[in-house]
Amino acid sequence: MITVYGIKNCDTVKKALKWLTDNNIEHKLHDYRTDGLDPEFLINAEAQFGWQTLVNKRSTTWRNLDSQIKENMEKHTALSVLAEQPTLIKRPIILQDGIALIGFNIKEYKKAFG
Repeated sequence: MITVYGIKNCDTVKKALKWLTDNNIEHKLHDYRTDGLDPEFLINAEAQFGWQTLVNKRSTTWRNLDSQIKENMEKHTALSVLAEQPTLIKRPIILQDGIALIGFNIKEYKKAFG
């Protein structure tokens, strides 16, 4: 079973979940807000995608961040801020069984899930 990390009311997460359902791929949602965020997952995601990719700079959370934090963002700061404010993480993320996807792109999903 594939675990999709994100937030249930995110439109992009909804698109990914619908695609997985439509393609008969067994999955479950791990919602950061209700299920929490394992620091180890965040470290693994950063190692796979890089902190710059993990930070969703199009989010409301980013726009509301203190400008000092945004201007001085680096790996350690990013991981700390992402742990405190998981709505800042780009989503959805699938990171298991040799599959590493962030965001939703139909071509990438087709390639990953055949």
